[in-house]
Amino acid sequence: MTMLFSPYSLGPLELSNRITIAPMCQYSAVDGLATDWHMIHLGSLALSGAALITLEATAVVPEGRISPNDLGLWSDAHADALAPVLAAMRRHSPIKIGIQLSHAGRKASTNVPWEGGAQIAPDAPKGWQTEGPSAVPHTEGDAAPLALDAAGLARVRDGFVAAARRAHALGFDAIELHGAHGYLLHQFLSPLANHRTDEYGGSLENRMRYPLEVFAAVRAAVPSMTLGMRISATDWVDGGWDLEQSVRFAQELERIGCDFIHVSSGGLSTAQKIPVEPGYQIGFAERIKQDTGLPTIGVGLITEARHAEAILQAGQADVIALARAMLYDPRWPWHAAAELGAQVSAPPQYWRSQPHEFKTLFDTTRPGKG
Repeated sequence: MTMLFSPYSLGPLELSNRITIAPMCQYSAVDGLATDWHMIHLGSLALSGAALITLEATAVVPEGRISPNDLGLWSDAHADALAPVLAAMRRHSPIKIGIQLSHAGRKASTNVPWEGGAQIAPDAPKGWQTEGPSAVPHTEGDAAPLALDAAGLARVRDGFVAAARRAHALGFDAIELHGAHGYLLHQFLSPLANHRTDEYGGSLENRMRYPLEVFAAVRAAVPSMTLGMRISATDWVDGGWDLEQSVRFAQELERIGCDFIHVSSGGLSTAQKIPVEPGYQIGFAERIKQDTGLPTIGVGLITEARHAEAILQAGQADVIALARAMLYDPRWPWHAAAELGAQVSAPPQYWRSQPHEFKTLFDTTRPGKG
């Protein structure tokens, strides 16, 4: 058996293989409510053969959306809109389902990417006042965010907790807190965005304080669920957040009950310079895995099955996440299993599509779902 198609556990969550579909924003919600796009999009990916899919960055409060079209989970109505999507996925696929809970901080109130992605001014239609650790805009020309005071910090923390409880009630298998890509929790971590002079700014210990408080509060609210965090291991900017600080942060997360770390990078500063190449972030995942022992998800331009297998064989990560590659090829796990001589789950309605040269590609020993 290849490692890519061997079972693995993230905390209490047992995975049938080491392939996970990373969260990918769809910018297709209405007032934060899931739509038929989510049914079609997630339903398709649920049939991919991956072991786990994590829903896109889902705002825990309205002002935490990246764009007006972001998915949300800040009310029971939002949970009700997601329920039929999850029910359909469950009926037809054994895939495990996670959700990424997020607050965009100063990177909120923007147009969707295919409309340019620029910030929408607070007084413009569909815009709102952003908030962050400090009144430091993301880029020149943006309106400055409102620095969160004690009441604001408590409100956002409670939003994460309430959304986590809704996720648990909906039957999600895992929660990933979004501490990467320049969004709110990452903003607290990075000295480039966090200029506070109180107990939440300055030293590394202080900058870690709020993200750790949010994680601890969510952990207490859903003690039996698999709970992890996605982080940016570096800002790719001198003087910003970096790998050494990420290791310290991961060690603190492990201490308070984190089940996994999903290691990405960048997104906080427009001054970043990223040397993009296949697997360019895997070295970060390897270091964090070695120094913490936490189950580690590696991601970043991993598009080839043998590359994914090599990363696992070398002990650089425990699970491989794919995003754009999975959109381009929603049956990537099928093709990877065929290439590596492994077996993958597929719905029985599709079993007859098994190529003649791969007579044992699909696991037909179990009835499956469908």
